[in-house]
Amino acid sequence: MMRPKKNKEEKVKITKETLKNAKGIFGYLKPYGFVFFIGWIFLVLSTSAGFAFPYLMGQLLGGTSTETVSMGDAVSNINLTNINQVAFMLLILFIAQSVFSFFRVILFTNVTENSLRDMRNDAFQKLIYMPMDFFNRNKVGELTSRISNDITQIQETMRTTIAEFFRQIVIIVGGVILLFYFSWKLALIMIATVPVVAIVAVIFGKFIKKLSKEAQDHSAESNSILEEALMGITNVKSFTNELFIFAKFKKSSGTIRDLNVKSGVWRGAFISFIIFCMFGAIVFIIWQGLLLTQGPNPELSSGDFFSFVMYTMMMGASIGSLPEMYASIQKAIGATENLMIIINESSEQDINKGKEKPVISGKVSFEHVAFSYPQRSNVEVLKDVSFTANENETIAFVGQSGAGKSTLASLLLNYYPIIKGAIKFDGVSANEIDLAHLRAHIAIVPQEVILFAGTIRENIEFGKPGATESEIIEAAKQANAYDFVMAFPEGFDTQVGDRGIQLSGGQKQRIAIARAILKNPTILILDEATSALDNESERLVQDALEKLMKGRTSFVIAHRLSTIRNANKILVLNNGEIVEAGNHEELISNRGAYAALVEIQK
Repeated sequence: MMRPKKNKEEKVKITKETLKNAKGIFGYLKPYGFVFFIGWIFLVLSTSAGFAFPYLMGQLLGGTSTETVSMGDAVSNINLTNINQVAFMLLILFIAQSVFSFFRVILFTNVTENSLRDMRNDAFQKLIYMPMDFFNRNKVGELTSRISNDITQIQETMRTTIAEFFRQIVIIVGGVILLFYFSWKLALIMIATVPVVAIVAVIFGKFIKKLSKEAQDHSAESNSILEEALMGITNVKSFTNELFIFAKFKKSSGTIRDLNVKSGVWRGAFISFIIFCMFGAIVFIIWQGLLLTQGPNPELSSGDFFSFVMYTMMMGASIGSLPEMYASIQKAIGATENLMIIINESSEQDINKGKEKPVISGKVSFEHVAFSYPQRSNVEVLKDVSFTANENETIAFVGQSGAGKSTLASLLLNYYPIIKGAIKFDGVSANEIDLAHLRAHIAIVPQEVILFAGTIRENIEFGKPGATESEIIEAAKQANAYDFVMAFPEGFDTQVGDRGIQLSGGQKQRIAIARAILKNPTILILDEATSALDNESERLVQDALEKLMKGRTSFVIAHRLSTIRNANKILVLNNGEIVEAGNHEELISNRGAYAALVEIQK
């Protein structure tokens, strides 16, 4: 189960559970472990080479004399031989560092991109196999944010931040050792500033991370508002609620802005504090170091002093960069946890253990089925429902809105587990049947058809990937779609737009029917497929549906009762119970609930 959203006031921590979830990323690094290891070798070599630069520069500036010298004397002590030697060594050093850094970046980038590709694929694959209840509990916008924003956060951290963080730690540790080598007195002065900086770094790091996490959560909410508004743009416009939606989005954007600005202020304060402390410490160290080079018996040579200063400056820069990197790593850990929670979530394949692949001829039976949606377990949607549909029969579900008609369709597709009873296909319980095998024999034509952005051909072919052109054309003809498709200049290559927005309701319905015809199912579900159409579109769609229903067991959720007069059996539902059952003539003669519904529609 995905973790519930944190409250704004809740303190954000990297806990053992967080790290346990985040550690899952190592499983994605494992296949590329050797390349990753080589990358780390180049990182160590590059970092080690970097230690030589301050020493060489220090010796170049300070010369080799151990006598008392001024800065001007140090410069005048430089001779041509010394310059040539050091310049040549520095040239070799820079070439080595360039080569090491190049290969380190290339190798880390390859490992990162390969690992994130695998993680992105696994996360999406897991999402599309999630049970329907998962999507009832989670907003689509937030889920897409997990795949996009969190991957981007991990990507930058894995490519550069972790390597740089390690490099700066090595520089600091190695620098401390070298500082003690040159002068333990100056080293102690330098070390005295580190605990203060470290304590402040921890405090600031936690606070900044909390602000960043809040901004990230609000960003996901903002994406959700954006996606819902664009997906429901017709509703937004028809209700003239553009200003309302914009105000909602604007408020969310303002919250993100405020959190990021607040985070920026604290980051700026922290960086300013680091700069002030570190540069103040460097000035103080230079002053103390110069004193150690004075006198008849100086404790420190000029060359070592300049090397000490160079190492101090390098350490100062490293310490100053650590908090930002640490905060970035913390955010990446949180992003990794979010993705691993999705990847570790139980999918339909994990929940449904059925392995049977029986011959499904179309006989379906509900035996004392009771059902409640997981999010409303105290509300019983279906109560002791029992009926049998024989092969090639048409069963119609009628009743008021909320009676349980669409729920029955969802249970036929095994979208949810039932509480009591059994649903059997040719005598085999749905729980024992392989889920993909079961759904391969069922097709649904919904009331609200959602087409995928692409061509008409691609949307019809969705019913049978890899179908031939002749099969697609024949399906379109049977669905009464061929004529309107060919009326378009681009024919089957016509783009339908996002969610099929460029087609009318009747056209979309006929594309959906063509898709179902191409699938050639044993069992067909029609969910009020003609209720939102005009008379002409309804006639064409109804004709296509009648062709589609021939030779199949069909379940029809009916709004217009005139469309189900010829059904073999009509089930009248009320509050999750079957209150009447029979064909049209029988139910009319009973003068019960069905007859009342027919009378209302006259």
